[in-house]
Amino acid sequence: MCGIVGYVGSKSALDVVVEGLARLEYRGYDSSGVAILSDGAVVTAKRAGKLGNLRKALEEEPTPEGTVGMGHTRWATHGAPTDHNAHPHLDCTGKVAVIHNGIIENFAALRAELTERGHTLASDTDTEVVAHLLEEELRVTPALAEAMRRVCRRLEGAFTLVAVNADDPDVVVGARRNSPLVVGVGEGENFLASDVAAFIAHTRDAIELGQDQVVELRREGVTVTDFDGKPAEVREYHVDWDVTAAEKGGYEYFMLKEIAEQPRAVANTLLGRIGTDGRLTLDEMRISDEQLREIDKIIIVACGTAYHAGLIAKYAIEHWAGLPCEVELASEFRYRDPILTRTTLVIAISQSGETMDTLMAVRHAREQHARVLSICNVNGSTIPRECDGVLYTHAGPEVGVAATKTFLTQLVAVYLIALYLAQVRGTKWGDEVFAMVQLLATMPEKVERVLETMEPVRELARSLANERCVLFLGRHVGYPVALEGALKLKELAYMHAEGFAAGELKHGPIALIEEGLPVVVVVPPRARAVLHDKIVSNIQEIRARGARTIVIAEEGDESVVPYSDTVIRVPAVPTLLQPLVATVPLQVFSCELASAKGHDVDQPRNLAKSVTVE
Repeated sequence: MCGIVGYVGSKSALDVVVEGLARLEYRGYDSSGVAILSDGAVVTAKRAGKLGNLRKALEEEPTPEGTVGMGHTRWATHGAPTDHNAHPHLDCTGKVAVIHNGIIENFAALRAELTERGHTLASDTDTEVVAHLLEEELRVTPALAEAMRRVCRRLEGAFTLVAVNADDPDVVVGARRNSPLVVGVGEGENFLASDVAAFIAHTRDAIELGQDQVVELRREGVTVTDFDGKPAEVREYHVDWDVTAAEKGGYEYFMLKEIAEQPRAVANTLLGRIGTDGRLTLDEMRISDEQLREIDKIIIVACGTAYHAGLIAKYAIEHWAGLPCEVELASEFRYRDPILTRTTLVIAISQSGETMDTLMAVRHAREQHARVLSICNVNGSTIPRECDGVLYTHAGPEVGVAATKTFLTQLVAVYLIALYLAQVRGTKWGDEVFAMVQLLATMPEKVERVLETMEPVRELARSLANERCVLFLGRHVGYPVALEGALKLKELAYMHAEGFAAGELKHGPIALIEEGLPVVVVVPPRARAVLHDKIVSNIQEIRARGARTIVIAEEGDESVVPYSDTVIRVPAVPTLLQPLVATVPLQVFSCELASAKGHDVDQPRNLAKSVTVE
């Protein structure tokens, strides 16, 4: 979850590192720090709180100039977010500095050993033990990369490590196990980072690091080995977006920009999916049609917003492909002994491709010989590399912690997979699949229409800024939309919010209804008459008990008007596709309400964009 930047080159390392940290602040923001190599010494600065605190400290007490350095934004695990727990951490000599993302599970035993051998550790973190272990290994070998390899072989858990050594001032060394680290390749300069956004202003050429690899960064080049020192194969790739995509572009918040980008993001996910023969093609699918025809069960694993996309996928897969589909929270999946066989397809959904719970679920599925397909937004990330196939969503960088455009593009991806399975398995005729993809192709314009009518939603949100609770109701695919709406309000506005299946209302939740309580109801299209009529009855039930009813309904649906305090209109679309338009007002609503309450929309408290620890 933490943000990591390393640099070797000819520019000011401090400028490059702090700029990179600013682009990664969404990954961790409890504290931040830098280490710069200058005149044979490691110079550090670190502060608790947002990156602005570190910037202020650096202005008040500038560091010496240097062209090699590294920086870190922290999301606290071991130890409170204080100055002394902020990274980098130093060894006893003050010559070795380390930054770290992840959790070192055997740190307590290692710390006890180091203390017994006379080391003094200044922080409460698991990270600091690595600096002292490197100190010991550097007595055996002067090469920082070799020392790192020796240390990594002793560590347990998930980690990305980056280190510098004042006695070897021209190199930055990184290592990764189950935690993201990517190399940026420039001319006479090279970069390390948790995310390509950190160095996109300098280079768009990158190298993805594999599992259990160590990278040695120098001005003249990059060397990658495994933990045993053997040369490692690397995959180079070119980032298909530029620095402007990772900037606000005039918007107050990244989240507002990313909400506005959704029509284009949906279109990009659909781009190139129909072949010259009119058939749906998924070029990243590495599972053969024959293997897909053998599948007899699908299990979707995901966390948070991606889990809600999975719940919607279940409806599409079962309806179009005729396959039983289960949806699991990735954090629970491997602990309940799921029944997996060679004819089970596991679909893992993760925006970052580094979500640790989802990665562990993927590995468990592969151990049980199930086939695994991933849906991901980040090229070169771990989860796609460990799966049998991947569908990239091509949403571009999403900096706001609360998922918006990545959710909509995940929905498009699961629709495409459901239709592809239907095509391969013959549960839908080719022209039926083509017609549905054509319908999907109209969705960017419909999302754009929703965005053009959001000012009343913003006004509504501002009027509810002092409410303590909001409930959300939905049926069919509207139920996951309700869950997503509630999650967004929790994440951003820190309000009590719950999403319920409307049919469950009388089985307990109706007891929560009181005079004036805002309840948002997602109304299914009129084409699904039985669903539509049932939820209209639900609206009447809560209105009769004093609720303030806020209804999301398709254009032309007048039947909800008599029972609604507020009606939010969305374009009429088929039921299965309605989440693509019905979710957008809830994103805008949550963003505006959080802003009205004075919260940091892009960096809500206690949250990080990419959860890389369990």
